[in-house]
Amino acid sequence: MNPQILQGKVALITGAAKGIGMACAVAMAEAGADVILGLKEISTGKEVSEKIRKLGREVLSVKMDISSIPEINQAVQEGLDHFHRIDILVNNAGIGAPNRAEDVNEKDFDDTLNVNLKGTFFTAQAVGREMIKQRYGRIINISSQAGFVALETESVYCMTKAAISHLTKCLALEWAKYNINVNAVAPTFTKTPGTKKWLGNEEFYQSVIKRIPLGRVGIPEEVAAPVVFLASPQASLVTGATLMIDGGWTIQ
Repeated sequence: MNPQILQGKVALITGAAKGIGMACAVAMAEAGADVILGLKEISTGKEVSEKIRKLGREVLSVKMDISSIPEINQAVQEGLDHFHRIDILVNNAGIGAPNRAEDVNEKDFDDTLNVNLKGTFFTAQAVGREMIKQRYGRIINISSQAGFVALETESVYCMTKAAISHLTKCLALEWAKYNINVNAVAPTFTKTPGTKKWLGNEEFYQSVIKRIPLGRVGIPEEVAAPVVFLASPQASLVTGATLMIDGGWTIQ
């Protein structure tokens, strides 16, 4: 792949402060894009901002709690005011604390849906409106293998990630006429600050890798590279797809 395949493009990544979001933001910059960092708190974006600047790309941090529609719209407008366009959206922000189905309370349920589904939809809507005007756009939603297999204690999270993959198809169909491609990626367990607590437990880790034919969990860069591909001209005929990045978990 051309190392500057996204030269001249502007990419917005939500939940960009760490983990997969940070890796996607840096990978976009490495591919030549300028980057808007969607951050729940601006102060969390210092590390990734510095990495992007060192790559010679421009970066803008915007406050973006995606559970708040006004904050989504304000952040997108700030990005447009600065760069005058948004070509790529990576809908990465998500939450999913484990809990047995019988113990899930209404607040936890609502919080998960507000971020994972409501936030993903309304961020896509806000950016999609601008992409429709541009007659160009690439949207990549971060789903999960959890949207395709059942995981104990993850019923609400699994439900939201399955919905994201289907939402991806719906948006891809509706916006194809505007030259907007909408795809998703579905990672397996990936080493991030958010999964450290669980993957650091040897018993849990062994139970996970037993189900992955390639015999290991992922790292954020292994998710970011396919995201860049889906944002690139090389994926111009790909839309409505969810690319599994799961080491073979779901082929069994």
